[in-house]
Amino acid sequence: MYRVVYTDPFWATRGERVDTGTFALERDILGKSVELAAGPFAAGSYVREGPKLIEAVRGADAVIVARAEITPDMIAVMRPTCRVAIRQGIGYDNLNPSLLAHAGILGYNIPDYCVDEVSNHTLAMILALERKIVVQNAAIKAERWAVRTGGYPRRLSGLTLGIIGFGRIGQATARKARAIYGRIIAYDPYVSDDLITGSGGTPAPTLLALLEQSDVVALHALLSDETHHLIDERTIKHLKPGAILVNTARGGLVQPEAVLARMREDALGGYASDVFHPEDPNAHPVNKQLLAFDNVIVSAHCAFLSTESELSLRRRAAELALHVLQTGEAPAFGRVA
Repeated sequence: MYRVVYTDPFWATRGERVDTGTFALERDILGKSVELAAGPFAAGSYVREGPKLIEAVRGADAVIVARAEITPDMIAVMRPTCRVAIRQGIGYDNLNPSLLAHAGILGYNIPDYCVDEVSNHTLAMILALERKIVVQNAAIKAERWAVRTGGYPRRLSGLTLGIIGFGRIGQATARKARAIYGRIIAYDPYVSDDLITGSGGTPAPTLLALLEQSDVVALHALLSDETHHLIDERTIKHLKPGAILVNTARGGLVQPEAVLARMREDALGGYASDVFHPEDPNAHPVNKQLLAFDNVIVSAHCAFLSTESELSLRRRAAELALHVLQTGEAPAFGRVA
């Protein structure tokens, strides 16, 4: 009998509780030879750190995380039995791959389950800012009907969209945005110029070069020590006056103090983000201040979400766990540790 622990399965909550009946898909895939368990849940949310979470993963053969972070204390109780840790998502910073590798535990993410959803969400946020839709919507609902509320939108066919991080989602955003923006440029030191050119973009030689040329910047980079606060007080000053910044990747890519300062100076044309650290921008004193601006729009880390993407994510994570446990093999696709 194998034991698989889902630390914080977002799809399993119903109101103020975890509904074990939602694990039907996982039970069908994993079968009767696997015991399923969910991480601790209290006060309407998963407990994503501390002794209760550590105890929950003790004796697990596989650990599947969403937004909980693998820590040294968790590794200490996982090491004797655990063979694989899987991130239900694309980013894998919270898996702490170096810790897993040192402990001899395989690490995986699901790198392509929501490419369509996130690229669409990115463009939706961009266009909502460009066309002043959120400001118009709020004004009209407050009985302030006026054609020019929010100012004049820009003609997009003459503007440049810059994409930072040109992996699967960055490429999908580029393909879709070519019908809207006159020029697409991209910066990713781990992607060849040929791939960027072949996807209809122009390679930017440096991050600063991209920022200086772009009227809109979309962030699609993974979060790592290298990319933490990629947009900070120094780099953000290289954006054109009136440029729009959109982040649907990871909250840690952006230094909120830098964005707030530029918003106060009216140097940014708008800011949109699906991701923050911590998750709820209301829980961070600087991000909370950003919410007051009319040209800031936010969403609740839901760019990945659709019925299809959620089911695919769940199915693939369960199938991967079962494969590793039953065969002992380490598939190459999605491996991060």
